[in-house]
Amino acid sequence: MSFFGDLLSTVFERRYRSALEPDLEQRSLPELCADLLGRSGEVSGAATARHILDRYTRMNEGERLEFFALLAEDMGLVPDAVREALAAFEADPSSQTYRAFAAAAEPKRQELARRLNQVPGATAQLVQMRRDLLETLPAHPELGPVDQDLQHLLSSWFNRGFLVLLPINWESPAEVLEKIIAYEAVHTIDSWDDLRRRVQPTDRRCFAYFHPAMPHEPLIFVEVALTRGIPGSVQDLLSDSREALAAEDADTAVFYSISNCQAGLAGISFGNSLIKQVVADLSRDLPGLEIFVTLSPIPGLMRWVQEAGLTMGDDPEHQRQCAAHYLLQAKRTNSSPRDPVARFHLGNGALVHDLHAGADVSPNGLAQSGGVMVNYLYDRAQIAQNHEGYAGGYQIAASPDVRSLAEMITTGQDQGQRDGEPSL
Repeated sequence: MSFFGDLLSTVFERRYRSALEPDLEQRSLPELCADLLGRSGEVSGAATARHILDRYTRMNEGERLEFFALLAEDMGLVPDAVREALAAFEADPSSQTYRAFAAAAEPKRQELARRLNQVPGATAQLVQMRRDLLETLPAHPELGPVDQDLQHLLSSWFNRGFLVLLPINWESPAEVLEKIIAYEAVHTIDSWDDLRRRVQPTDRRCFAYFHPAMPHEPLIFVEVALTRGIPGSVQDLLSDSREALAAEDADTAVFYSISNCQAGLAGISFGNSLIKQVVADLSRDLPGLEIFVTLSPIPGLMRWVQEAGLTMGDDPEHQRQCAAHYLLQAKRTNSSPRDPVARFHLGNGALVHDLHAGADVSPNGLAQSGGVMVNYLYDRAQIAQNHEGYAGGYQIAASPDVRSLAEMITTGQDQGQRDGEPSL
């Protein structure tokens, strides 16, 4: 019965929309938005919402800017109304005055986005809309409040409770596999054969989060290698000549690539829960796994070295010392680590475990970190403690070896400054 009900509803909506189409085409976008906010009929409102979204997809850059300006200028807060509603609530804290205050304190553009989201496919279009907005923000910072409202809504709609974790393997739909290739942001997937080597062997896993409103669009995915011991080279992990390991013989799960897929969901974190869920699933399926670790890039290292007027040199130990000093000592103005990947894993409760020179000799690996990579260790017995220390004051958990490397670089830098030659 539900199937036929949905079918009849869809047919009715299409007919209703067709009847309204000439009128919708002749009306301005501000009129359509105001009309959508004022409509109470579900079908007529859906037809108007669909028309607004369809019109948005046809807009050029200038027209999109006008639309965002409409949201910023005409659909924001009205301070006087907020103050009056708050004063009324303070004088008489009833459910009625609270409801009035809540309505006044919410920008109209939030309700507009909710009503736009009532039609099929709208969620993906709103994610794309925010991506367009983020690209516009650097030149138009006055649109920042619009972005904050969209992010607020998307954070609710993409709450962890709505997400589905699915394994990605060679039997996954081709449409999804194509997007894994396209969205891979750490180690480029060069071909279908390259993808097969990452998802088909017995010692390889890939997991992705999906949202029911975007069932064919991964939100974030992680690639995992099952190994014996902690690896120190991504070339070895991805080699097409390596011998596959039986999953039951592995003692280590290596997270070697985590890729966010939707630019329109920037600022909405999925990585923390993704890693925790994958660790839980792998531990359940493969009880022989004892170590959970990353093999991660250090994307800010070379830029920091260059800004400091330093050189990495060719000595592997010296390169490890540079990387250790950068990860443990280089800070942003708020005292958090400068490196974005470090902030992500340390914030999740990992510790800086080891550093490897020559671990990524791809053009990108050499350009961003001189080929150095880092292991972040997820010690399940220490994750909570590490997370609390980082959250409470950006305390960085690190192995004694890494701390020793960082201290050696500090001593070397001090000596270089005394000698007049900057050195790390």
